[in-house]
Amino acid sequence: MRIAMIGTGYVGLVSGACFSEFGIDVVCVDRDADKIARLKKGEIPIFEPGLDDLVKNNAEAGRLTFTTDLQAAVAGCDAVFIAVGTPSRRGDGHADLSYVYGAAMDIAGALTGYAVVVTKSTVPVGTGRQVERIIKAARPDLEFDVASNPEFLREGSAINDFMRPDRVVIGTESERAQKVMRQLYRVLYLIETPILFTKLETSELIKYAANTFLAAKITFINEIADLCEKVGADVHDVARGIGLDGRIGKKFLHPGPGYGGSCFPKDTLALVKTAQDFGSPLRIIETVVDVNEKRKHRMADKIIAACGGSVEGKTIAVLGLTFKPNTDDMRDSPSLVIVPELEKNGARIRAYDPEGMHEAKKMLPKITYCKDAYETMKGADALVVLTEWNVFRTLDLKRTKELLKAPVIVDLRNVYQPADMKAAGFSYTCVGRPAD
Repeated sequence: MRIAMIGTGYVGLVSGACFSEFGIDVVCVDRDADKIARLKKGEIPIFEPGLDDLVKNNAEAGRLTFTTDLQAAVAGCDAVFIAVGTPSRRGDGHADLSYVYGAAMDIAGALTGYAVVVTKSTVPVGTGRQVERIIKAARPDLEFDVASNPEFLREGSAINDFMRPDRVVIGTESERAQKVMRQLYRVLYLIETPILFTKLETSELIKYAANTFLAAKITFINEIADLCEKVGADVHDVARGIGLDGRIGKKFLHPGPGYGGSCFPKDTLALVKTAQDFGSPLRIIETVVDVNEKRKHRMADKIIAACGGSVEGKTIAVLGLTFKPNTDDMRDSPSLVIVPELEKNGARIRAYDPEGMHEAKKMLPKITYCKDAYETMKGADALVVLTEWNVFRTLDLKRTKELLKAPVIVDLRNVYQPADMKAAGFSYTCVGRPAD
């Protein structure tokens, strides 16, 4: 089989590489000539554990190629995947579908025979039908089907998520398209992965419903953490106590400074807007969006309070800038709200992130970037843990105390135990746990 993947961003590149690992011939297409040139040299534009080796091995085997020539890439394919960006539209929060519809027009002009056009991008309900209309209008006599195949990839573990998924969702009512999609995912059939076939609209909604539910779960435990601080309870014990209930589950019950990344912020907002347009508002998700945005500002207030009520003229050492560990993704990271808020209150920021500093420098140009965690601490008035990279879990506490001007640590990811920090002589602030 042969497929084309339109877009070499996070979803397109990971999906294309994984399909090629399944033994399928994959051509990845992008308009960015510089990115394609880098990929041909084996240079991976994003950080994702294991992706560089996966791309290298399949490129060397001839199953994975890269091009800017969409016309040549699409011709003769069994399936063409649309994996372009759908960012929040400026002004109203709706998903910007211009890249999706532009890809559909390009695909219409390039198809040479029957193929399944698959939306891999996260798109609102009704997008697949519009893609179908665009292609039919351009090529009335063309045989094709449109399918929805949302991704459920977690940054930092995306390859495993693709290779061993909880489920595969495919939206199409065409038996011919189903046959093609079954063949593409044949490797997963052999390991008995649940594969769910639905209508186009149902598949599109499943993706949004999944992400907004997880965002709601994160926001719920964050608000419970706030209550724990007021009443003297431990949010980790609360999370464990409710997570053992099979109806609830233990995942995504980790308190922190709020969710970020490429999916949850834009997907929650897009679903809210879609629901409002159809006259069926989602009040819970509207609240989730509002609470999460305000939380990031409240975390800045928490840091200021831990520094005695003012950070004017103080140096704050920040560990971690990406929205989560094992990625270089800075999109909607809590750091993009917290760091500027501290700067606005007069703080000087020194920061280190194992993988995210190249991207961070574009968004946070005024702060000082350091070569490692300990360089950030030298002479700082407080240390803040913003992202739970493993390297930050095993700091030399004696050395940390010696480097800091004041023994103040604000741990927004709860990577340390309050009792241990007290014993080490730190003034320690965490989330949802008694300080002592």
